[in-house]
Amino acid sequence: MSVGDSSTVATCPYTVIRQPDVVREVLHRPEDFSPANALLAVTPLRGQALRVLQRAGFALPAVLASNASPTHAGIRKVVTSFFTPAKVAAAEPRIRQLAREAALAAAACLRSEGSVELVQSVAAHPPAIVMLELLGLPVRDLDRLKAWSVESLELFWGWPDPGRQLELAHSAADFYTWLRGMVLESIAPATASPGDPAPASAATPSAGPTNLFRALADHGLSTAEICSLGYFLLIAGQETTSQLISTTLFRLAEGSRGITWDEAASLAKSRELVRHILATESSVPSWRRVAARDTEIQGKAVAAGEELLLELTGNHGFPWADGVPTPYGLAFGSGIHRCLGAKLAELEAAVVVHQTASALKGIELTETQPEWLRLLSFQAPGTVTVRRRQQ
Repeated sequence: MSVGDSSTVATCPYTVIRQPDVVREVLHRPEDFSPANALLAVTPLRGQALRVLQRAGFALPAVLASNASPTHAGIRKVVTSFFTPAKVAAAEPRIRQLAREAALAAAACLRSEGSVELVQSVAAHPPAIVMLELLGLPVRDLDRLKAWSVESLELFWGWPDPGRQLELAHSAADFYTWLRGMVLESIAPATASPGDPAPASAATPSAGPTNLFRALADHGLSTAEICSLGYFLLIAGQETTSQLISTTLFRLAEGSRGITWDEAASLAKSRELVRHILATESSVPSWRRVAARDTEIQGKAVAAGEELLLELTGNHGFPWADGVPTPYGLAFGSGIHRCLGAKLAELEAAVVVHQTASALKGIELTETQPEWLRLLSFQAPGTVTVRRRQQ
């Protein structure tokens, strides 16, 4: 079930808003349209699944994406400091290195096996490594992090039956336990070893916290609040970028978006294609808001408690109108809750696509209709398998 299908709209419990100007207005009126429902499970957590999470101490107090309180601005400032334009720009060589290594490994697989699956080989790991490094966190358990991420997205934005929900709850509990361990490790006071230099004096200020979780603790957040923020940040900070890369590579190999595979070996063309995908079918095509009070939008009354589903991408006119790529300004949201990693995600996607197109030549899709991840607010092809072009 994908957002925008007539079958979805007919049964959708949300008021669906598609016009970009209206979507932007809603996002810029947080006092009227709260983010309080942004991270709530689409399929309510019940029974055994809920008990599994409770036993793990699973808790998600509103901290960032769903925080409508005055504390939001200060917390956002702390997180933003790890994604400044300067830090993103400084990460580009590392992004290029990781993308090239992954692309060359995929090319070697293509030569030896005759085909290669690009979601796992080039799209999966580079965004996760870059995110963890930027946040000052240990890079480990990447395969588990990727699996936990997709399963958590399904748990919170999918429609699992009770049996599947229980499976997903066990996965989320494992992820949360792993995350809490990383948080406690990251915020623990540093212990000096013999021979270490003495700590800086008050006259010599330190460079500040070296990891996000320590910075949040210094800001006054509790362990539960840090875990809550980290739970979705560690997903959104890398999985949605992997999904954007996957969709871009699929459409590129499909040849349906006006740029050829060979042309995408140019970074400028790869960036152009990524921006087109962001405008037309980004990995986060919709997001939720709830009316905080009786209000109106564009002259239409909206009752307090009414839930809105905002279409962020896919309704921006015709692609490449007059030779210009369609706008993608809402792909990362807008207003005070806009995605903090927008520039990083766009850069990573463009570089990975560029490196992949450069390393793999003469390819075609082996499966033109793969299974897609289709959740309320997330979408991407599950696989993008290519082979040498058949003569």
